Amino acid sequence: MKRPLVLPSAEKEDKAFQDLIQFFNETLGFCPNSVKTMYHRPSIAYAFIALNKAVMDNKGRVTSSLKRLIGYISSNVAGCRYCQAHTIRAAERYGADEEKLKNIWEFRTHPAFSEQERAALEFAFASSVIPNAVDDAVAEKLRLYWDEGEIVEILGVIALFGFLNRWNDSMGTELEKEAIESGDKHLKQDNWTVGKHKY
Repeated sequence: MKRPLVLPSAEKEDKAFQDLIQFFNETLGFCPNSVKTMYHRPSIAYAFIALNKAVMDNKGRVTSSLKRLIGYISSNVAGCRYCQAHTIRAAERYGADEEKLKNIWEFRTHPAFSEQERAALEFAFASSVIPNAVDDAVAEKLRLYWDEGEIVEILGVIALFGFLNRWNDSMGTELEKEAIESGDKHLKQDNWTVGKHKY
C-alpha cells in the first residue's frame, strides 16, 4: 500500500480519550496508531479500549506476559506483522522470559514452556487458523490445565487479536518506531519484516 487506508486522528482535545489511552503507555510505551485511527468514530475507539482493558485484566492464573504471547501466536497465524510486533513488545514489557521470546515458535517442545502454557498456546494456534482447528483433543488439553474463567480470558485475547489483525492489515496501519525496534529485536530471526506497515 502507498499509504494507510485512513490516517490516524490527530485528536488531542478529548480529555476522556486522552486519559483512556494512558492504558497503552503502560502496555506498549505509546498509543497505537490503530486506536488513533479508530477515533474517527469515537464510539469505536472507546468500545475497543474498554474491551481491551477487560480482556487484559487478570482474574486467574493467565499472566499478562502469557496473554501477550497468546496474542502473538494468534497474530502470527493471521499474518498481521503490525500485531506481531506489538504483542512481542508487550510480552517483553510484562516480563516474559527471554527464552520464551526467542523460542516462541518452539513452544510445543522448548523447556522454557510449561505444559500449561503449551495448552494455551496450542489453543491460540488452533483458534486462529482458518478453518478453525479447535477439536476435542485441543479442548480437553486446555481444560486439563485451565478453569472455565481462565479459558474465557484466553479466548478473549485470541478474539481481540482477531479483530485487531483484520483492522490493521486491512487499514495498512503504520507501525510505530518502538514496535519496529521490538520486532527487529525478537522476530527478525523468524523472517519478520515491517511489510506493508511502513511508509
